[in-house]
Amino acid sequence: MAHRPRPHVTIPLGAAPPTNPSPSAHDPPLSPINLWADRKHTAYTPASYTPSYTPSSSTPPNPRISLDVPARPPSRASSAYESETTRISFPEPQLYRSSSQRSSRSSFRPASSIAALSHRTSRSESLLSPESIITPTQLASGESRPPLDSEEGLRKFQSGELHDDDEEWYRLVPPEAREVLDRKEVQRQSILFEIVKSEKDYVADLELVKEVFVDPMINTLAIPQHRVKGFIQEVFFNIDNILAHHQRLLASLFARQREQHPLIQSLSDIILDNSLLFRNDYEAYIKHYPLSEARHRSEMRRSQRYQYFLQQCSLDPRVRKRDLITFLSRPVTRLPRLLLLLENAKKYTEPDHPDMETIPLLIGILSDFIKSTQPGIAASEDKVKFWNLCESLVYQKGEIIDLDLYDESRSLRFQGPLSRRYKTNMDMHWADLHVALLDNYLLLLKPEARSSTVTKNHVVSRPIPLEYLRLANFDSPPESRKEKAEEGSGILERVRSRYKPMYPFTVYHASSKMNRRYTLYAPSEEMRKMWYDALVETIAIREIRQESNMLFAPHVLNEGFFRYAGLGATYGSVTHYTGRVNCATELSSGSHRFIAVACTSGVYMAIRGESSFRKVLSVPNPTCMVPLPAAGKFFVLHEGGLFCYSLDLVGRAALGFSPVQAVDSSKERIATDVALFRAGRVGNRFMVLYAVKSFLQLWLYALEVISSADSTNPRWSTSGVSTFRSFGEPLSIPKDTHNITVLSRRIVICSDKGILVADPANLSLKSTTLPDFTDADANLPMAGLRARCGSSKPLGIVRCPNSDELMVIYDELGCYVDKHGVPTRSSGYLRWETRAISYAHRGEYLLLISSDFIEVRTVNTGKLVQVVEGADMRRIDVGLLSPDKDNTGSTLIAMKGKEDKGLVLDRIVELVETAELRTPRVSDVPGAWDEFDIL
Repeated sequence: MAHRPRPHVTIPLGAAPPTNPSPSAHDPPLSPINLWADRKHTAYTPASYTPSYTPSSSTPPNPRISLDVPARPPSRASSAYESETTRISFPEPQLYRSSSQRSSRSSFRPASSIAALSHRTSRSESLLSPESIITPTQLASGESRPPLDSEEGLRKFQSGELHDDDEEWYRLVPPEAREVLDRKEVQRQSILFEIVKSEKDYVADLELVKEVFVDPMINTLAIPQHRVKGFIQEVFFNIDNILAHHQRLLASLFARQREQHPLIQSLSDIILDNSLLFRNDYEAYIKHYPLSEARHRSEMRRSQRYQYFLQQCSLDPRVRKRDLITFLSRPVTRLPRLLLLLENAKKYTEPDHPDMETIPLLIGILSDFIKSTQPGIAASEDKVKFWNLCESLVYQKGEIIDLDLYDESRSLRFQGPLSRRYKTNMDMHWADLHVALLDNYLLLLKPEARSSTVTKNHVVSRPIPLEYLRLANFDSPPESRKEKAEEGSGILERVRSRYKPMYPFTVYHASSKMNRRYTLYAPSEEMRKMWYDALVETIAIREIRQESNMLFAPHVLNEGFFRYAGLGATYGSVTHYTGRVNCATELSSGSHRFIAVACTSGVYMAIRGESSFRKVLSVPNPTCMVPLPAAGKFFVLHEGGLFCYSLDLVGRAALGFSPVQAVDSSKERIATDVALFRAGRVGNRFMVLYAVKSFLQLWLYALEVISSADSTNPRWSTSGVSTFRSFGEPLSIPKDTHNITVLSRRIVICSDKGILVADPANLSLKSTTLPDFTDADANLPMAGLRARCGSSKPLGIVRCPNSDELMVIYDELGCYVDKHGVPTRSSGYLRWETRAISYAHRGEYLLLISSDFIEVRTVNTGKLVQVVEGADMRRIDVGLLSPDKDNTGSTLIAMKGKEDKGLVLDRIVELVETAELRTPRVSDVPGAWDEFDIL
């Protein structure tokens, strides 16, 4: 399904929902009445604010909010601060539909018809229409009052000294001038005067916002000092830029009035010139308005200090019982009002008048602009809904879940009520859920109304990443749900059973198809179809985005050479058989880079990038191999024996310069009955660690690689291995040890029973067990973490970047500990989406590898950033001990490929970390415009 592009909405820094919903966590504990502190009184004036219109000196001064407040705030009018249900809705005229009129799904909204939005008790809020234009009766009533001097009346009008009832065109024009005009021209002049009058009131309201709300907010403690600048930017956005545009426009209109009063020829040319200048600022403000309103209402709910501040602001007589939302919506409704005034002016303009060319052009510009802002408004509304959902989430205690909710690209795709059936005591019950489909997760929530305005959504089941979400049946027949009788119904109504049809559909988790399978019920067939369309579209969009923004890109190194018999293979039909890939490694010899692959039939090598391999070692079933260029050795573990070969001869054999027999002749035996081994750099030493089997346990030995120049030193071991030195006594480790990794200068030994940390330079020293649950008996969260870790298989430990914490990795979960091994982050834990069999550490990321999926997560937070899907996947570049290897480079994975004539092709894939593409601007490229120098 094609994806409809969503409009981009610029959200200012800090506009995301706060991570700490309660302001008391960081704000100083001040009384809500004590709003003032020893702040420097400064006015809020952005750098871009350069007013060109200076109001008259008669403008009321900046009001001082009284500091002498009573112990209890005085009562106020109920209209000063309206609740969510009684507030003035977001302006309707051809801008967008209210949230109650739109589907919960994010989509483009058609334009609604233009209608007027009334602001309470505003002097110039009435729109001129043929029915509202002055009549002869109004003219007669105006003449009954003492006439005003035309020039003096105009001066008082522009300076704001005229009474409200006298701010009409017919009150400022001599009667003899009106008598010579026909009725149509009188109406036109009244409309032009109304344009100037409404512009004057509009500028006064925007100036009032700055003087009454913004400047006092900076100089008081209504908003804490560390948040006040960001809050003003979020709520008032670029209203100062809009004010500057309209101050210039009003100055031009006043100048035209003074030149041509009482008969103005035209104002459309002035409006047209300015409309081209303020278009971008209006577009940004209108699209941002839902976010401004949401931020204001959120602060109203959280802060009594902010509520009292607004109560004090409402005492200014210029406010006239209007709330802040009314003033914030003034720029949104201004252009539709201006559009209606221009349309009325066109009706009363003569066909041969120059305005008949300018006004239609201006009407077209404003109409197209108003329509173009609708998608951005819808996107901002959806963002507000998404923020409200984020703030209402309540997670299960103990589990650390990073849903990446505050990413600026995050969005709410669909949401709505669904039901689910569950069984208790041999009976079936229904549970009402609220299901939210984000662009990265599906959330199953249980709503809880804590008050009339606050609803919390409990996460009743682990969120399902869209990479794991699969759709099952969406066409099952409806099932009946027994409805409860309504309160106040009669006895017969309570006895009589009523049933409602419910329409089921099933979704499940791809890695846990049975345990995490959910059958949800929609209230109608139409709603079930809407859920299906939303899920299909959102999953497809997520897949496309992930494919185009992969952190680790799979690169196929070979597919077709390595084969093993499948279930359908017949005896004697195998022409080329290498066996299943057990391990692989990269190595360098001379000037060539090779890749070595170990299968059940031996070791094969090829120059990196070539598809044909050459067999270099005929050893049965090798399971692990590591090259050590520092010692010039190539270590191979096969059939319980650990051997090393000359690395130079192995490379020459891969090129065909030396026979395989020459490689066999360089073989040195290290040990027998070896269960596993690791080799690489530990601290500043190159070491070989291997575990030898005994009756009930394993013995861990450590050898240090030495150079040939030091081999004559008498301290070196004389056991026949002249290039290695042993360290002390062997260490007894559990028999079920399955992995050995390195952590700085220590080695980490992983067994089914736990994790040991030992010093390879002296294995006889006492080892440390991690995590340290010594205080678990007195710490309930730690006791819960101990129980979960005890039932999981440990895989290793990695260090968190730029932190002193360590992450302990298990097959099903992970947790954080400090340098002493004590659990941190309130003993919280991360749960993987699939059971991991191995892992790889690459810088800031952790790759968890299972048979069917590879999860890529951040180490610091556990956030899921990528999922790679395959079949029979396994990491094959194990064996090398090196922090550098774990922090850089690629990861080699073998997975099941295609089947050919009863043979299964093993595919060798390299996961290569990608880099972010940054396209430089043309201005940043030196000499980019040299050929276009026309000056």
